[in-house]
Amino acid sequence: MYTLHWTAYFTRAAKKFAKQHPELKKNLAEILRDLEEDPFQPHLDLHSLGGKLKDIKAVSLTYKYRIVLTVIVTDKEVTLLDIGSHDEVYR
Repeated sequence: MYTLHWTAYFTRAAKKFAKQHPELKKNLAEILRDLEEDPFQPHLDLHSLGGKLKDIKAVSLTYKYRIVLTVIVTDKEVTLLDIGSHDEVYR
């Protein structure tokens, strides 16, 4: 099991996201549970980002929406940074 750390920014963004996209609440909850269990599960498609976000990773919530995070393997920690559309989170 990994520990999920919700940053203050992610908490606000997730609340706003859930309010704007109530149809994705269940999917979001499942992704967060799976991240907590093991972020390296193949269906999560955890991938590294490039450029100015090179130390950051992301998982897809849907084709359009992403969750941006960091993973510290040695401490089994996942820090949730942002959630939103592709363009919003990769700015």
